[in-house]
Amino acid sequence: MSIDVITLGCRLNTYESQVIRDKARAAGLEDAVIVNTCAVTAEAVRQARQEIRKARKANPKARVIVTGCAAQTEPQTFANMPEVDQVLGNADKLDARAYAFDAGAERVQVNDIMSVKETASHLIAGFDGRVRAFLQVQNGCDHRCTFCIIPYGRGPSRSVGAGEIVRQIKLIMQRGVREVVLTGVDITSYGTDLPGTPSLGSLVEKILVSVPELPRLRLSSLDVAECDVKLIELIASEPRLMPHLHLSLQAGHDMILKRMKRRHTTRQALTFCDALRARRSDIVFGADFIAGFPTETDEMFEATLDHVRACGLTYLHVFPFSARERTPAARMPQLKGDVVKARAARLREAGAAAVARHLASLKGLDVDLLVENSGVARGPTFAPVKLSRAFAGGSLVRARIVGADARFAYAEAA
Repeated sequence: MSIDVITLGCRLNTYESQVIRDKARAAGLEDAVIVNTCAVTAEAVRQARQEIRKARKANPKARVIVTGCAAQTEPQTFANMPEVDQVLGNADKLDARAYAFDAGAERVQVNDIMSVKETASHLIAGFDGRVRAFLQVQNGCDHRCTFCIIPYGRGPSRSVGAGEIVRQIKLIMQRGVREVVLTGVDITSYGTDLPGTPSLGSLVEKILVSVPELPRLRLSSLDVAECDVKLIELIASEPRLMPHLHLSLQAGHDMILKRMKRRHTTRQALTFCDALRARRSDIVFGADFIAGFPTETDEMFEATLDHVRACGLTYLHVFPFSARERTPAARMPQLKGDVVKARAARLREAGAAAVARHLASLKGLDVDLLVENSGVARGPTFAPVKLSRAFAGGSLVRARIVGADARFAYAEAA
């Protein structure tokens, strides 16, 4: 039995793909290629079509199934491709019954994702070399940023109960995992749909108290407008909560943030970073940015570069703006493609320089490293570190940073 899953897009898609593979096998599916698509940009959809054509050419007799966010938001695009046998929406892709194909099954199975209201009943446990586990504790988004198609691909926000999350983490720990990353589409909205509306901070506190043997806990992308007081207190004071936060900022100019329909201002973002850095000096921030948003002037873009420096951001994820059909931003005055590309390049250059400065700043420090199976270790700030001698994947090693280049820090174990 051969099932190949091709994954495009975000980390959440990557780990859902593991569940897709398991569900397809449980359904008895054989000789199939499943393409788990992304819809965040028009380029992502183009890549999905390209991967589908390549998959069909390489596997002429296999069943080609397309699923994921792009399949949800524009199913007809893929239904029109002769290479595609079946299209599954996001509400169906984690259900084994969707892969139990029979001759009478509908070729396109894409339901109204906005009608999905129930609390997510499962956790996605994805293993990064089996030393780090990613848990999907929330899915969907209730916000409507003007550039974003993802709510139409993922549906409304829904959360997993804290008790089930703790139970799963304890099971994961039995497999030798030393670090858990909480993931979702909008994890700072965690709990708004649950009884008592628990916050992300209360979930993190419950995990840390209930699983004292867990040495390292990380959080995926945060919205600074939604971070609750308890979460901020834990980030500032709990050493097992890693000092590396990735923020969904998108721009560094208030007018652009308003046109994006974001919920924070540049002042709020700066205050958030300064306040946490004052309380935890080792903290490092990453952030998402969109380059070349409609109506962005040269002055506005320079303000974003200044914002990167003012907030002391290190790891930048840069996305050239891509107009998505059905979003308000697609109807705004668009910038020329070469302008968008040039601005994305400048932001990426700023990010690369910030990473190099951060790695150089670690020299002389003793840090606790988690060794990945690739041989590269990760520090608390997620800095990639190469050790002077080999250690087994999953080892926690105390080492001194002795040097750095633009990509790695270098360490000698004690």
